[in-house]
Amino acid sequence: MLLGLTTRIATPSHVLTRRLDDELVLLNLDSECYFGLDEISTSIWEVLSSAPSIDAGIEALLGTYDVEPDRLRADIEVFLSELVAHGLVEYQRV
Repeated sequence: MLLGLTTRIATPSHVLTRRLDDELVLLNLDSECYFGLDEISTSIWEVLSSAPSIDAGIEALLGTYDVEPDRLRADIEVFLSELVAHGLVEYQRV
């Protein structure tokens, strides 16, 4: 799926998220697969999951991190693709 202005991320109903200090744990109850996100990944997750679109989240993150826009977008796409592959996040059209 093309990521952009009309796409946002959502946590499926079969995924639990729990914050532990500065980190986040995502657990897929169906597959029992879990991911632990470090402090930076947790920060990125929180921005993207609350943004109205992935592009809006990336714009917000560009104000926080000193990174080239193309590099950030590529890194976000890899990050989200891995989460989608493990059933921990899904894309929604807005």
